[in-house]
Amino acid sequence: MNENNRKKLEQLIRDYPFTHAREYLLDKTRQGIRLEKAGSDDYADPCASRVGGDPDLPMGHDWPMTADSVPMTFLAQLNLQDLASHDHSSMLPTNGMLFFFVGIDEPAYNIQHRVLFLREEELVFAERRVAPEMTALKEQFNAFRLEARASLEPPNYAYVDFEQIENDEYGYEDYEDFTFEVTGSRREDVAMMFGYPDGQHDDSEYEAALMILTGKPYNYDAQQALQHIADHFAGDRDRAEQEIRDVVLLLEIESDNDIGFCWWDAGALQFFIRKEDLLAGRFDRTYCSLYSS
Repeated sequence: MNENNRKKLEQLIRDYPFTHAREYLLDKTRQGIRLEKAGSDDYADPCASRVGGDPDLPMGHDWPMTADSVPMTFLAQLNLQDLASHDHSSMLPTNGMLFFFVGIDEPAYNIQHRVLFLREEELVFAERRVAPEMTALKEQFNAFRLEARASLEPPNYAYVDFEQIENDEYGYEDYEDFTFEVTGSRREDVAMMFGYPDGQHDDSEYEAALMILTGKPYNYDAQQALQHIADHFAGDRDRAEQEIRDVVLLLEIESDNDIGFCWWDAGALQFFIRKEDLLAGRFDRTYCSLYSS
């Protein structure tokens, strides 16, 4: 965590106060990026960050397809130059674009998807590409501009150690108030990068690492998944544990009435990537799943 973010977090820990959990919060809070809707997008600014609507693709670039040759549904495009000043973890490329497409969102695991990374020089002739009349999700989504800001992301319900944050004076409801202040959550927020995935359990990284590395489906047994990953690395359990710790939430997209997104029962669509692949720009090695309560 950079020094400014550390000072900000320490001040909030004192203000609430959550000083009894200071070391835990300083260690576990992640540096993220929040993306909020900033009005309807009229496509006047090519290659602007956008959610919903149509993408800005270079002429001749193929539209991503599902395994059944159905056009995938476009979800979002992120201008990495716009994100660079907010990427305090320094994990994203500093220019170019990321495009997120998805196939049918059933079942909720190992969802067909595509994350495209196009470099700046590939975007010279990019322009609005109207989506095919029928895509995997069938719905048409409204286009909104996206604005990014840096955020701090403490552990959420699924990931927090309750023994660390609760005591005789403070409970989880107090912690929720604290996290709301730390993240700077806003009503127009629709997506988040590099934080903790929404969910009821803290095993999303096991699921993602298992599929990316071995191609095996997750059966909701974290220890078995860990063993499969260790087997992939010739029995190296330490390497397997590190791989799971290094799984990154690349993007979480919330359900949103304005755009028209509704992931099952108003849940969230989540894209994961290994840190090693992220730093290498390997956006062809990602995992997509869906959380709904």
